[in-house]
Amino acid sequence: MQEVINYIESNQQNYIEELKEFLKIPSISTSIEFKDEVNRCANFVSSKLKDAGMSRVEIFKTEGHPLVYGEWLGAPGKPTVLIYGHYDVQPVDPIDLWDSPPFEPVIKDGKIFARGATDDKGQVFMHIKSVEAFFKVEGSLPLNVKFIIEGEEEIGSESLEPFINQHLDLLKCDTVLISDTALYDVGIPTLTYGLRGLAYMEVEVTGPQRDLHSGTFGGAVGNPINVLAEIIAKLHDKNGRVTIPHFYDNVLSLTKKEKENFKLLKFSEKKFAKELGVAELTGEKGFSSLERTWVRPTLDCNGIIGGFTGQGAKTVIASKATAKISMRLVPNQDPAKIANEFTKYIKKITPKTVKVKIQNLHGAYPVLIPLNDHSTVAATKAMEKAFGKKIVFIREGGSVPIVTSFVKKLKAPTVLMGLGLNTENLHSPNEHFNLNHFRLGIISSAYFMKEYSL
Repeated sequence: MQEVINYIESNQQNYIEELKEFLKIPSISTSIEFKDEVNRCANFVSSKLKDAGMSRVEIFKTEGHPLVYGEWLGAPGKPTVLIYGHYDVQPVDPIDLWDSPPFEPVIKDGKIFARGATDDKGQVFMHIKSVEAFFKVEGSLPLNVKFIIEGEEEIGSESLEPFINQHLDLLKCDTVLISDTALYDVGIPTLTYGLRGLAYMEVEVTGPQRDLHSGTFGGAVGNPINVLAEIIAKLHDKNGRVTIPHFYDNVLSLTKKEKENFKLLKFSEKKFAKELGVAELTGEKGFSSLERTWVRPTLDCNGIIGGFTGQGAKTVIASKATAKISMRLVPNQDPAKIANEFTKYIKKITPKTVKVKIQNLHGAYPVLIPLNDHSTVAATKAMEKAFGKKIVFIREGGSVPIVTSFVKKLKAPTVLMGLGLNTENLHSPNEHFNLNHFRLGIISSAYFMKEYSL
């Protein structure tokens, strides 16, 4: 095993140069004008999987962007790991806030700056290189490996869901390994074992049949914007709890071990507030900020549309107002049931002066990964060996819907071995990736394959 690690260490510069070529491809999945570049990126990934030693590599065309599949099944009797990642990236806007062109990788202060550096090209490339190292040194892998690398993660993975349904045998595995999450802090080995789910709703309030002069009609009709504001205000009580009936019925409480793990993180509320530029933190009473963002369900208004928003003044009562509202859910909460309770409650508290229309736009189940699963234990040992430090376990406040699909459809536990940082500007200008974490990620991946094979 040490020879494999030595090979990885001695080839770091080669890996970085190859990563640069990967990052130069503007694989922006959301824009039709970049379709050819997305296809070119799929071909690049395919070629790297072949170079790494995969015995079968195939590009699957979809109604959207291509999926790249690779496999090496030359270890009979050993477990199979499915490595998932994505090669598509976010748009670069606003371009004027980038310090260097987003698709011309630049290295500064031990970090590589480019769109996709940490989300997710840098992270998925780590696993391709760890596989390659085994083949270069030992001529084989200690276990069976499959890759599924998609080009639509940034636009909802629409093609991947039906692909999984149609290719359950192809993707069959013992565990799924994903690197698309974050370390807790610089140089701290981290495994994410929980993700919140999501219920995303739209509420449309309609009053008069047309926009009205606020002087002539103000005070006589229900103002949809005012009413919508009142509805939103009623969704929390004075203690920060969501007021929707049955919202907390199935919420899973933290275990004693989890609480102890949280204490080990030595999270600073003051530092957190300072980083966010706020004078004071808030949220559900009786819980810490980590608990509020990781293990408690929440409700937030994400946007309000209505009325006049241009420069100057226009005295108008808008006919219609709309709000986008998301609810982050925790283990044992069902997004469909929560959406139903939300809908009933909104209808109940809406006055008769207006009409209300409610849509369920999107939902995702929460995920909780057992810490005693063999794959998690193997990942723990792997990262601790690579980093030379004791690992920390965290939950993530966001949602990764595809993880739920892997767990439910493939019946396989998932390892969330993220090597990025939440401070690396993913989805923002000047996205970057710590190159030391890139190196440690390749080593962690190699150790995982060895540990999981035992």
